[in-house]
Amino acid sequence: PLSPAVRNFTLNFTITNLQFTADLATPNSKRFKSTEKVMYHYVDPLLQKSSIGPAYLGCKVMAFRPKEGRDDTGVDAICSYREEASDPKFSRVTVYHELSNMTNGITQLGHYNLNSQSLYING
Repeated sequence: PLSPAVRNFTLNFTITNLQFTADLATPNSKRFKSTEKVMYHYVDPLLQKSSIGPAYLGCKVMAFRPKEGRDDTGVDAICSYREEASDPKFSRVTVYHELSNMTNGITQLGHYNLNSQSLYING
């Protein structure tokens, strides 16, 4: 049988209570790695509970970015899912609404506060 296609989508959002520091710009720094782990801890279960849950393979943080506010940090991730006939179809609009609902209107991600205008999904 053919192996299932793997598709990616980008996930971007801004955390408003995580101060950006230079070490967050360095992918092998301790702070980058520990913050990345926390992101997976919070983001993975949400996507597993979403409509693409059964096909969801995981996300990889590509970058943390400085934002306008001193305590704001942008998060750029690439997430993957399987695309087989039996898998749920990926709809960025549906996943956006599901993530919005699961983050209290794009305001909370675990102990982080989110900029409610910052969630962006592109797939």
